[in-house]
Amino acid sequence: MSADLSARSVSRTEGVDRVRALQRVLFRSAKQQPGRRFHALYDKLSRRDVMWRAWSDVRSNGGAPGVDGVTIGEIDALGESGVSEWLGELAADLREGRYRPSGLRRVEIPKPGRSGEFRRLGIPTVADRVVMTAAKLVLEPVFEAGFSPSSFGFRPKRSAHQALEAVRVDVNRGLVWVLDADVEDCFDSIDHDRLMEQIERRVVDRRMLKLVRGWLRRGILKGEAVSDVGAGTPQGSPVSPLLANIALHVLDEAWERQGGRLGTLVRYSDDFVVLAATRERAEAARELAAATLAGMGLRLHPEKTRIVCLRAGNEGFDFLGFHHRLVESRKWPGRWYLHKWPSRKAMASVRSRIRELTDRRYVGVDLSVVIARINRTLRGWGGYFRYGNSTRQFAAVDQYVHQRVARLASAKHGLSGRNWTSRFSYQWLTRQDIHRLTGTVTYWAAAHA
Repeated sequence: MSADLSARSVSRTEGVDRVRALQRVLFRSAKQQPGRRFHALYDKLSRRDVMWRAWSDVRSNGGAPGVDGVTIGEIDALGESGVSEWLGELAADLREGRYRPSGLRRVEIPKPGRSGEFRRLGIPTVADRVVMTAAKLVLEPVFEAGFSPSSFGFRPKRSAHQALEAVRVDVNRGLVWVLDADVEDCFDSIDHDRLMEQIERRVVDRRMLKLVRGWLRRGILKGEAVSDVGAGTPQGSPVSPLLANIALHVLDEAWERQGGRLGTLVRYSDDFVVLAATRERAEAARELAAATLAGMGLRLHPEKTRIVCLRAGNEGFDFLGFHHRLVESRKWPGRWYLHKWPSRKAMASVRSRIRELTDRRYVGVDLSVVIARINRTLRGWGGYFRYGNSTRQFAAVDQYVHQRVARLASAKHGLSGRNWTSRFSYQWLTRQDIHRLTGTVTYWAAAHA
């Protein structure tokens, strides 16, 4: 039985997740036949189960409307039968070749912890997001089968903390020279033709290739003007992380061909480091990375890419929000181990958010409402950074929260002066049920053993 027939038969089995079954078949086929190029993928997009899964994912992710102004809430308000009819029409447009992607709506959001820097997002319409997510559901297992263990970003069952653990293990075994790399404007610079060449290594379905190419070339609406897109895969699109991983897989392959001679590559989407035993190998790794990325229309940022030596805690580097540095053991003097804690940018980001949530414009808002918002921020931020050596940073954030909440409470009571924390003491703060970060630090390896 062919893989396509197998996928159809499995999808009809009662009591199974049909989309998951389809993905398993595609993954096994791609894994068992590394040279296979898939020619029957487009027809899977319009399957009712795939469309419903795509809609469910889009709805749960939320997001702003696209250029047509249609919101997720408006579609959701149609009810199950209305959504089913809307998805059916979208599926029919796909099957009959009437589907045409709309332009992207340009949105710029501030980069956390980077004053004056903005991340440019291209927001697709809700309909386009559903089709893109359906394509991701179908394409991802095909490419996932060939992706490298050195890649951790935006992949099933892989996470940032796994990447951080890989860094910790290799640094502690002696790879103390680090290529701290920054790819300049990665999502906006990927060469479309080179990216399509990478996709065509595994996909020969002409309709699927035409669909992806149409998304890449779709213009971006800013104001009333539509700009042409000659390169890049805009952030904000559900399929963009997968396309970026396909493009950057060339870097993973370059390292695999080296057989680890230059060092260990740890990549999370376009953010990566190389851990090497010597400066010479780190410099050779930089040259190899630059040459490989140039083939995809990308380049290393000349000012933000650097080589650091971690030995004896002389230098450190930031990766995935953490600052990494060797610290001498108190128990065994002379032994150095890699520690990590929230970077300056991460600390600036959470402080900025807390400052915003406790601004004087919220003087008239019930304090319990403000605290509930603060708690959501603290739990999210702390849930990520609790895995490491973050005790001091967590204590500093708790102190800052105390100061900001006490300052807001003083304003609510019309009190002047700066002795906020003496008026509203730690005991008072405890009664407000504010989430505290202190005492929540643990170690990822122990928590996931």
